[in-house]
Amino acid sequence: MIGEISRNEMRSAIEDKLCARFSVTGESATDEQLFQATAMVIRELMSRGLAVENPRHAEKEVHYMSMEFLMGRSLMKNAYNLGISDAVTGALEDMGRNAADIFEEEPDAGLGNGGLGRLAACYMDSMATLGIQATGYSICYELGIFKQKFQDGKQTEIADNWRTAAESWLVPRYEDAVEVRFGGQILPQWDEFGHYHAEHTGYTTVIAVPRDMLIAGYGGNEINTLRLWDAESPNFLDMYLFSEGEYVKSLEQRTMAEVITKVLYPADDHREGKLLRLKQQYFFVSATAQDVVRKHIETWGDIKTFAQHHTMQINDTHTTLIIPELMRIFMDQYGMGWDEAWNIVKDSVAYTNHTVMSEALEKWPQDLVQELMPRVWEIICEINRRWCNYLRDNFDNDDRVGNNLIIYNNQVHMANMCLSACYKVNGVSRLHGEILKNDLFKDIYSLRPQQFTHVTNGIDHRRWLSQINPGLDALIKELLGGDGYLTRPEELGRLRDFASDAQVRARINKIKQENKERFAKFAMRNDGMVLNTDAIMDVQVKRLHEYKRQLLCAMSIAYMQLQLHDNPNMDFVPRTFVFGAKSAAGYRVAKRIIELILSLANDINNDPVCKDRLQVYFVENYRVSAAEAIVPAAQVSEQISTAGKEASGTGCMKLMMNGAVTIGTLDGANVEMYERLGDENMFLFGLHTDEIEQLRRQGYDPSAIVNSDHELQRIFQRFNQGFSDGKSYSDLVSGLIYGGDQYMLVADYRSYADCQRRMYDIIKNDDERARLAIMNTAESGVFAADRAIAEYAKDIWKIK
Repeated sequence: MIGEISRNEMRSAIEDKLCARFSVTGESATDEQLFQATAMVIRELMSRGLAVENPRHAEKEVHYMSMEFLMGRSLMKNAYNLGISDAVTGALEDMGRNAADIFEEEPDAGLGNGGLGRLAACYMDSMATLGIQATGYSICYELGIFKQKFQDGKQTEIADNWRTAAESWLVPRYEDAVEVRFGGQILPQWDEFGHYHAEHTGYTTVIAVPRDMLIAGYGGNEINTLRLWDAESPNFLDMYLFSEGEYVKSLEQRTMAEVITKVLYPADDHREGKLLRLKQQYFFVSATAQDVVRKHIETWGDIKTFAQHHTMQINDTHTTLIIPELMRIFMDQYGMGWDEAWNIVKDSVAYTNHTVMSEALEKWPQDLVQELMPRVWEIICEINRRWCNYLRDNFDNDDRVGNNLIIYNNQVHMANMCLSACYKVNGVSRLHGEILKNDLFKDIYSLRPQQFTHVTNGIDHRRWLSQINPGLDALIKELLGGDGYLTRPEELGRLRDFASDAQVRARINKIKQENKERFAKFAMRNDGMVLNTDAIMDVQVKRLHEYKRQLLCAMSIAYMQLQLHDNPNMDFVPRTFVFGAKSAAGYRVAKRIIELILSLANDINNDPVCKDRLQVYFVENYRVSAAEAIVPAAQVSEQISTAGKEASGTGCMKLMMNGAVTIGTLDGANVEMYERLGDENMFLFGLHTDEIEQLRRQGYDPSAIVNSDHELQRIFQRFNQGFSDGKSYSDLVSGLIYGGDQYMLVADYRSYADCQRRMYDIIKNDDERARLAIMNTAESGVFAADRAIAEYAKDIWKIK
């Protein structure tokens, strides 16, 4: 545990680090140098805490594998968890600096794309806070997720070199580096007992070097590690080629190794991209498997006890290859037979599914797997053969066998491999869990119902309420008589008693206004945008995908502008719509939706009829630090995905916890939010999952709906004609009317627009808006990550 540290001690430590590392004094140091020095001091405090903990041998350890860890900024988070925030802030101020300016120097650790990565970051915090010994594993991407720039009204992607400034947090551990092998051939060998041995020859080697980021739990009692794998070549330079003047070629082997960890999610719409993604995944799981097995042998000695002491948690299908890779290590390095190795693997690997979109369940071309990892391919073939026999025993030879095979139609189906091997498969909300059982994985559920469960996602409420919303945090502590809610989030429920208190309502509105003004400063700094802070902040911030239906919100906004032109004197509650979203670089439709919203925003924000009444702001380069400014200011939370498409969602939880009222569909975690909030405190609209399926079966015709709805006709006419920039969006309109409207925007528009109007009629009243804010915060404690991790520990990992 980290002891008490005064601001004077912190200042002395920072000044010492500036002198030793940068050869500068506190007076001459730049803001970036001050950030680096402060981060190093905090990292060293955590390192000392970790050293005090070791050697520690929890009976069972969790290994949380995720291709994404969207950590955001770590300086203030670690200081907060260690209980030294005041000392850090005071020390910087004593040095004549504005602490906020120093914190702004830290780049967001962009090791993720959205909810999956942010969830992993929240869970690492909760595991450390709850005292669960856990190691996070991922890739140390050099560039991470891209920086988003809006140029000519379109999204463009710029490389985000986050690691330069983040080196303060990363500790290279070269002593734990491992070798990962790609390609080559497998020569079969048989010993005198008739046992098969695989001899791997002709392979290419890449060195996986761990770079550790320490994670402090709240209170500083437990320090866990996020281990990020960096790829290096065993040969940094071919001296012969270099001496011959072949300078570029002499670096080829090094470059090909380093490209593995260059970027997060390289485009895979071509063969080389697919090859790189698959190479990333095997590099990651092979390094992780070797690391965990090595530590197990050092600690426990007997490889046969592996499953007693380890849970390997797969998050989405990206890390599925841990299954055959562990089999390879157990059989080829430790001489186990198939059955013995398989029993250990299936007792130690669990799978969390994060998507109900069948097209998002990874399938890799068979030839790529054979080419990149020939021994793993042999093992996958044997897993598939045995799995096929199991399926035939239960399903005879009907379609259910083919649908659930691991190798089928020359593709390797990763989710099916998880179903064959993992002792638990969980969804991330109750609705999602039911969809897995009754739809996506219904065949396997019919055979192994005990394999399936769900754990509703949660968020780090200490970060996403206490840290980012200090005004609300202070009020909660005052009303509840202390800071107990920080470790017992269920205590937020006691706020219900204050929902009718006029003084508390007034203070809630005052805090929200202050947060809006702080967000307005961010908008000016980030984008030069002047926000109307007297308007209601209506927020939709999440990854850009068609099923999340940012376009539906844009349709409603477009009609509001038309209404204001029809009747400039109409009674209209001033509102500012805030969007934040990145589209995958190769996702054409999503990028067109961003372009449309930017066109719409430009048109409305320069329309004198809309001045001080309707405003649209699309935050450039949405990221964790931007969310930390937006979420406390939000008053309306748009959670409007197509029912049955969102597995859970965590943005909805952050906004709810900070007092935003939700307008949404019965999808993902919205279902559980609605159960707690009811119609009085949440605004529901849209078709339910079963109603969508029924409408599809009956023959859904979006054009018929448009032809009977004058409002929709005017919106689509506006989109076809284009806005003030002259761009037409007829392609998006055609996709909705004539392309089948896959995500039911036309079907749900009328319900959505009517629900919006009903909601604004209610929340225009300051007193009622404050009551809704209090009730949303009061009911949000169940969505804390601490609760979710406690459920994983009890029901899946079997850790006390």
